[in-house]
Amino acid sequence: MELESEILGTQKVELQREQNSQLEMVEEHFHVLAVDDSITDRTLLERLLRFSSYKVTCVDSGDKALKYLGLMDGLDNNASTSSESSSSSSSSSSSPQQEGMKVNMIMTDYCMPGMSGYDLLKRVKGSSWKDVPVVVMSSENIPSRISMCLEGGAEEFLLKPLKLSDLDKLQPHLLKTLNHSLEQEPPANNLTACQNDAIVVNNNNNNTNTNISSFSKRKAVSTEPSERSRPKMKELEVV
Repeated sequence: MELESEILGTQKVELQREQNSQLEMVEEHFHVLAVDDSITDRTLLERLLRFSSYKVTCVDSGDKALKYLGLMDGLDNNASTSSESSSSSSSSSSSPQQEGMKVNMIMTDYCMPGMSGYDLLKRVKGSSWKDVPVVVMSSENIPSRISMCLEGGAEEFLLKPLKLSDLDKLQPHLLKTLNHSLEQEPPANNLTACQNDAIVVNNNNNNTNTNISSFSKRKAVSTEPSERSRPKMKELEVV
C-alpha cells in the first residue's frame, strides 16, 4: 500500500507540472476577439489584453465580428446574386475565417450601432462557436441588462472602464479552454495506468512470496523421506 501511494503521489505531481506548463503555453496563445465601436475603449482593452500576454484582434462592429468568424450568412446570400462577385468575395473572406478558428474568447461592448452586443452574443451561441466564452462590457450598470446577458450565455459582464484586475476574471475561462484541449487525453487514464503499475508490483511481490512458500514446502516434504530411510539402514546393519 505504501508503494502504491508513493507511485500515485509522484504521478499526481508530474501531472500538475504538465498542466501548469500547458497552462502557460495556452496563455501565450490565448486569442481574444475584441468588439467595440469606441476607439478609446477598444484601444484600452487591446493594451490590457496584450499586457497580459494575450493575442488580440479588434473590430468595431458586430457585423465585422461575425464576418471574422465566418457567420455572415445573410450577406453571403445577398452576394450570391452575382456569381462572379460572390466567388471572389468568398475567396477573400476565407483567410479571416481561417484566422477566426483560433479565437478562444469574444469580448464585446453592449451598446453598438447596428448590432448590439446582446445580438452578437445570441448569434454566436446559436452557431458552431457556442462553446467559445463571450464576455459583455458596458459603461451602464443596469441589473436587468446584466441578468439578460448572463442568462443568454455570457460568461461575464464587465463594467467600463476596464481595469487590469478585471482580466483576472478571465482565468477560469482560460482553464476551461485548457481542459477542453485536454479532453482527448484525460488525466484519469494516467492515474489508472499508475494504479495498474502498482497492482503489477503487488502481484509480483505476491508471486515472489508464493514461490518462496512453495519452495519451503517442497524442502520440508523432501526432508521426510530422508528421516524414514535411516531406520531401514539401521535394520540392514543389524542383519
